Amino acid sequence: MSVRRRLVIGNWKMNGSKAENQQLLSDLVKLQNAAAADQAAELAVCAPFPYLQQVADILQGSAIGWGGQDVSEHAKGAYTGEVSVAMLAEFGCAWAIVGHSERRAYHGESSDAVARKAAAAIAGGITPVVCVGETQAEREADKTLQVISSQLEPVLALGAEAVTKMVLAYEPVWAIGTGLTASPEQAQEVHAHIRSLLVQAGAPEQRVLYGGSVKAANAASLFAKEDIDGALVGGASLVATDFQGIANA
Repeated sequence: MSVRRRLVIGNWKMNGSKAENQQLLSDLVKLQNAAAADQAAELAVCAPFPYLQQVADILQGSAIGWGGQDVSEHAKGAYTGEVSVAMLAEFGCAWAIVGHSERRAYHGESSDAVARKAAAAIAGGITPVVCVGETQAEREADKTLQVISSQLEPVLALGAEAVTKMVLAYEPVWAIGTGLTASPEQAQEVHAHIRSLLVQAGAPEQRVLYGGSVKAANAASLFAKEDIDGALVGGASLVATDFQGIANA
């Protein structure tokens, strides 16, 4: 079995308020402090940009890292509404999600753009969490592995040195926020395919997370699979006990 350290990242999406965040983060820190000292999982949360200072203030000194939900491919300039890697770094961010299916679907992000964002994050010292995943129609057409390969092609083309500085996340689009979850066997099939692509890219030990309605109840069965190294968690990351339950799994 793999010796890669487990990683559980919460993606708050467009949720939260100053009061809600204060409660959630404080509860998370308490739960994390009470967790077994040898807990296998590394934890992080990716919050909306306006709350990054609050997140940094509360999580500073804890075992929980934090990051942004997106990052610009540009360093600075006339890009209204975008946030650069240097800006994220100023708030102590260690992570940036890139290529989430919601960004691809609602903002027209191409896989080439996702690769450029990943490269920008790496150049700025932040680890990109590169998301890939197929739609229900693509799965039903038996194109899942073809879609994943296509989405990863420009990312892996950045080269082994870059790929060793990123985390990948497989999120089947049909399982995000729907309550549907890929079976452990379905997830493992895709993760094994991604692992084979990583081997070809010269970065076989990079972590690959599963995302898509992950809950404390199904996390253990997913994590038992050889090529699943953790989770990118949506809704369950907004409830401290649920998020910690996934980490405990």
